[in-house]
Amino acid sequence: MRDFSYQLYSSRNFGPLPVTLKMVAGHGYTQVEGYGALYASLADLPRLKDDLAANGLTMPTGHFGLDMVKDSPDRVIEIARSFDMAAVIVPFLPPDQRPTDTAGWQALAATLAEAGRPIIDAGYAYGWHNHNFEFVPLDDGTMPLDIIMAGSNDISLELDLAWVQVAGQSPTDWVQKYSDRLIAVHVKDLAPKGECADEDGWADVGHGIMDWRAIIPAVDASTARFLVMEHDNPSDDARFARRSIAAANAF
Repeated sequence: MRDFSYQLYSSRNFGPLPVTLKMVAGHGYTQVEGYGALYASLADLPRLKDDLAANGLTMPTGHFGLDMVKDSPDRVIEIARSFDMAAVIVPFLPPDQRPTDTAGWQALAATLAEAGRPIIDAGYAYGWHNHNFEFVPLDDGTMPLDIIMAGSNDISLELDLAWVQVAGQSPTDWVQKYSDRLIAVHVKDLAPKGECADEDGWADVGHGIMDWRAIIPAVDASTARFLVMEHDNPSDDARFARRSIAAANAF
């Protein structure tokens, strides 16, 4: 059996965090992935550490906004050190900040690389987490994700497999393309078209359309160290956690 991580963003709309952590551990997860709202206040970090330890959980990866990485790298490092993280991941770019041409993406890639230098120098892996907008070809045919990855060989990738599928691309192909640059993958599934509308079209892992029989061997052959379960909008986070790890353990 693999050690699966659980992106706590999946449970943001549900019970108190200590209850969520107990639920996650109870279903067999050994790791969680943090996101910005969890460590908005440094004063809350000791309680979070205690709650993780009480449930036998670790937090080896965390999502941090680019502005925070760029403007407050010491704080990012302090948080990462507090939880003994291995990797700091930049997860998103708001629509109004997304470049529209190759030069713009190259500038963003340079900014991302420069912002990550203190993180890398402090001994942490540093990476980008994709959505689908990085797979919209530019006028010259290049993909924004390729430009980001070309910005620095020190940038790792947390590949969100389902967002690759949403973009009309092959998750397996992209895992193989950046096989030696992956630090983690988001194990996420898509419902058949027209289903799970109340969950924005996402599905519990193993209960959607993703071709896991092809994807998982490619992930196993890559440098990905963390397999992070995620659902962007579950109607029942405990159901998602339980069904997803059961399915994933059977892949």
